[in-house]
Amino acid sequence: MILEFTKMNGAGNDFIIADNRAGAIQLTPEQVARLCHRQRGIGADGLMLLVPCPSGKADWAWEFWNSDGSRAEMCGNGARCFARYIQRLTGAKDHVTFETVAGVITATFQGERVTINLTPPHGLRLNEQVPLVDGTTAIHSLNTGVPHAVLFVPDADKAMVNQVGAEVRYHAHFKPKGTNVNFAQVLEPNHIRVRTYERGVEGETLACGTGVSAAAMIASRVQGFTSPVKVLVQGGDTLEVSFQSAGAGFADVRLNGPADFSFEGRVEV
Repeated sequence: MILEFTKMNGAGNDFIIADNRAGAIQLTPEQVARLCHRQRGIGADGLMLLVPCPSGKADWAWEFWNSDGSRAEMCGNGARCFARYIQRLTGAKDHVTFETVAGVITATFQGERVTINLTPPHGLRLNEQVPLVDGTTAIHSLNTGVPHAVLFVPDADKAMVNQVGAEVRYHAHFKPKGTNVNFAQVLEPNHIRVRTYERGVEGETLACGTGVSAAAMIASRVQGFTSPVKVLVQGGDTLEVSFQSAGAGFADVRLNGPADFSFEGRVEV
């Protein structure tokens, strides 16, 4: 099978996207992992297929895989890229909607930047004392479509993202599915820097939209931040997270950031 694809990135988080509205593309997890492999394939943090929305709740839907071939419920940077892909492919004007496992996403366009809503976050837990190899550490967590743990660090440059990230990702505290892990440094009021170890990629990525969203909302409770919060990611871009407090949780969560086309191609699968 020859796969025609578009390569995109959102703040350095990169994706393979293909049009499967006709239903002709059938991929196995092994094929997805090979396509996402950076030496043996195209290279990407994830792969998305555009498909019709089976429920009728949105204009379109996606099928989403992590780079290791596992399925994921949601991806913030991927959602912005997917929205711009739909816009280019279908001629959509000011907004599009598409269904994910986590729920329906609405995207609006501001040139090359895209704003998406996130489904209502849940599972907020603050200041849990988790035993790690280097000692008990305060970890906060929030599910923003996928589970995220947040650790505040004094210097993100010195954070042991891959080492500590892997330890927390597989920690018994977060079983059975594990968690994504974010290392957040306060730069100034309402401004943080975040580095992320992503579950399913099993390493650090240049950005994680759901992760920076979780970090921003947790910072509002732990650091006293107010909406919107600016977040500098490892790829050098700045994302913006806006939200409202709603009792013990949050509502009207929105993520704004870039979504860029890299190249198009054809590959044998």
